[in-house]
Amino acid sequence: MRRALLSVYDKTGIVSFAQELRRLDWELVASGGTARLLADEGIPVIPLEELTGFAEMLGHRVVTLHPAVHGGILARREVPEDVADLAAHGIEPIDLVCVNLYPFEQTVGRLDVEWDDAIEQIDIGGPALLRAAAKNHAHVITVCRPTDYELVLHELRERDDVSVEQRRQLAARAFTRTAAYDSAVAGWMLRGQGFPETLLPVFDRALDLSYGENPHQQAVYYAQRGQRTHVLARTEQLHGKPLSYNNVNDLSAARVLSIELDGPACVIVKHANPCGVGVAETIEEAYAKAISADPVSAFGGVVVFNRPVSATLGERVAEQFVEVLFAPGYDAVAVEALVQKPSIRILNDMERRAFDPSEWDLKRVMGGMLVQERDIEPDPLDEMDVVCGEIETPLWDDLLFAWTVVKHTLSNAIVIARGGQTLGIGAGQMSRVDAVRIAVEKARELGHSLEGAALASDAFFPFADGPALALGAGISAIIQPGGSKRDDEVVAAVREAGAAMVFAGRRHFRH
Repeated sequence: MRRALLSVYDKTGIVSFAQELRRLDWELVASGGTARLLADEGIPVIPLEELTGFAEMLGHRVVTLHPAVHGGILARREVPEDVADLAAHGIEPIDLVCVNLYPFEQTVGRLDVEWDDAIEQIDIGGPALLRAAAKNHAHVITVCRPTDYELVLHELRERDDVSVEQRRQLAARAFTRTAAYDSAVAGWMLRGQGFPETLLPVFDRALDLSYGENPHQQAVYYAQRGQRTHVLARTEQLHGKPLSYNNVNDLSAARVLSIELDGPACVIVKHANPCGVGVAETIEEAYAKAISADPVSAFGGVVVFNRPVSATLGERVAEQFVEVLFAPGYDAVAVEALVQKPSIRILNDMERRAFDPSEWDLKRVMGGMLVQERDIEPDPLDEMDVVCGEIETPLWDDLLFAWTVVKHTLSNAIVIARGGQTLGIGAGQMSRVDAVRIAVEKARELGHSLEGAALASDAFFPFADGPALALGAGISAIIQPGGSKRDDEVVAAVREAGAAMVFAGRRHFRH
């Protein structure tokens, strides 16, 4: 008779799994609470202490760590010495190990968890059992999650065994589980200690995407385990085709920017760059500003609102071609109008969580990864220096609005804004003066007057040519980090034009 060892914290489905194993003529051994549950259900089960001769000890810290258990799991059936060792010690082989682990990740995910409580949720015996079974998967079936119960039972019913290929997949799944578990423990213990010597992030497959950056590329979205927020967390899709790689990338860019904006706001992103941003007293006005900022570029963009979509707003958005629409709620009339567009993907933010500023920014490069802090914290206003001109409150608001948007625009980046609306954006240019030229020309093409507008540059102006071009178009104030060798020349040009300039003292490259 084949023997299965069952030791699970999450008891979902374990009773029916055990019942079916018994029907298939398996002998069951179980530990602690699992054994008691099965016995209460009338399922014949051997308590683990009958194998080991020891009851659980040290407050349940030692239960399964015993040669009678691990010898039965690790013995190679084709090695005579292993078989002889089992016989010498009276150990029966174990042919299936079903284990899931203490809920450490869920425990430390609570904001108020005590250190000692978290320590007691670090599983020792469970990972050891899984690793032993996975190592000897040629002889031991490894089951580490309830969703695999039916898969294993199906193979046992059909062929009275589990195939070599499936055993290997189950073993790989177990090693993945224990590796992720240890990573979670290490990450929790290292929290707040800066960049560790070895980075151990864990990502779980969250969504199959329709395709990658291009249709011939396959793609998947993985969410980082332990991160309280991610781009699709607590989000439901109400309508539309499956999301693509570009959809999720643009959605992330738009969401991070929208979180930094105060009041009702609308952000429209195209190819990871904002092309229209508006803030206003109402969300309807904010959308009007964002769409009129650059309606041509907004065609087929990702639209993010930080307020619910009203019936009126939904009908307006339905008039445009939108790839992805994201908002914290929708009026029923709005949804009715929007679903008439079969191509629009409507996402509902069910829990308006704030962005976690402690999240690291990860970027894959050839053979490695670049890791940095997120550029998300607001710049200190008391560190900004008005180096020429005078700035009244409305213009200050425009400068700070443009400065926030430029931080989320690909470098070299220039943003021109006025009245809570972007007027022209120059992004991703190799030359800063070209970025200024593009921003000015875009604004003019769309009929936006630049008189009295504010301009933000994500890095310093190396020469006075960029500011001169902007000032000639009617710009009244410029905000930039400062720090160029020619700052004096740049400031002199702005002063001579009767405009104002602010040195923010901080750069905002985004590549």
